[in-house]
Amino acid sequence: MTGARSAEAIPPTGELDPGTARTMLLVATLGFAICFWAWALLSPLAVTLREELGLTSLQQSLIVATPVIVGSLGRIPAGALTDRLGAQVMFPAVALLTIPAVLFLGFFGDTLTALLIGGFFLGIGGTSFAVGVPFVNAWHPPVKRGAALGIFGMGTIGTAVAAFTTLQLSSAFGRSAPFILVAVLLAAYAALAWSVLRVPPGRPTAPAGSNWLTTALRTLAQPVPLKLAMLYAIAFGGFVAFSVYLPTYLVNNFGMAKGQGALRMAGFVVVAVLARPVGGWMCDRFSRTRVLSALLVGAGLFALLGALVGAGTVALALEPVGTLAFLGLAACLGAAAGAVFALVSALVEPTRVGAVTGVVGAAGGLGGFVPPLLMGAIYDAYGSYTIGLLLLAMVAIAGGLYTLVGFRKELAPSLTDRMV
Repeated sequence: MTGARSAEAIPPTGELDPGTARTMLLVATLGFAICFWAWALLSPLAVTLREELGLTSLQQSLIVATPVIVGSLGRIPAGALTDRLGAQVMFPAVALLTIPAVLFLGFFGDTLTALLIGGFFLGIGGTSFAVGVPFVNAWHPPVKRGAALGIFGMGTIGTAVAAFTTLQLSSAFGRSAPFILVAVLLAAYAALAWSVLRVPPGRPTAPAGSNWLTTALRTLAQPVPLKLAMLYAIAFGGFVAFSVYLPTYLVNNFGMAKGQGALRMAGFVVVAVLARPVGGWMCDRFSRTRVLSALLVGAGLFALLGALVGAGTVALALEPVGTLAFLGLAACLGAAAGAVFALVSALVEPTRVGAVTGVVGAAGGLGGFVPPLLMGAIYDAYGSYTIGLLLLAMVAIAGGLYTLVGFRKELAPSLTDRMV
């Protein structure tokens, strides 16, 4: 898959004004955070909705997971369209298209059907990730892309903001309050993005005659995007799964109050968000594959520790061992997500970053869609989440080991990036 311009068409590093690049990174990260805030609005209300509507654990999980799968699959066309149209068009479009779903849920989300319909369209907010990555990538030189993409990834803090504020705003001002606030912020950001975002100098663009479906199919036919997608499904998928399901897990498994569970989830998200640029920064300085491998194996070990705590068969308590396990898991998953996109910037030419980001980002979101449903089904069947945590541990460790050997073929012909 080739673009209208080759990688050599990118202007020298000096033409990428550092001050403008910082502004673009800040505005893109802000938009990502607001869109992710919208994307995560249903999660903090999941337990309350279950009680009010008499839902099963599986139905509760489906409500939480629906925006995730739509936002994930939507990243494929969003990434390809960003290669064509640019983030200065796509960021305002995504923000504006998310507003109707937010308002619908705020005023009419009082039945299972309405929640599923609203959640489906709420998923549009999750596509913002595939808009921002190629934009940030094009505004920074290769030696700084890992850290820059990691900083952009901190926009996932929107999930924590949703956790901290949704229940409090609902209790103080009514169920619609957090949805109205987010709708206003999305509208304000769309205006800001349209006014401030600029096209990077010499931005490589996709071929004029291409369309998102053709681009996506060609991307899926290539091994590197598929390998990166698998690893991101583990790293970011694990983060998404626990960021949306952790309150339910803590309430059901440990009898924790709903408000406390939401705050613990917010802490999990904050740690993962802060760790994400660290993962990118480490990859700018050390072997990317070794960094990613170590982080995934570490995530697997912390998940195993969490499984032992949740099983209740050993003398391990939620405080402090369980807290250590889940915060360690958050740090490893967050840093691993940043490391995956450091690999994307190293292995993918600029004309294809949007398309590859769409496929890889979709895999990450889908990786977050399956575990909540699986955890809900496991809990309904066995009254325990231990099996789910053990599966996460096994998959993460296997992914870490695969990272060490999975890219040898692609890296062997080139010595230009010895740190990969």
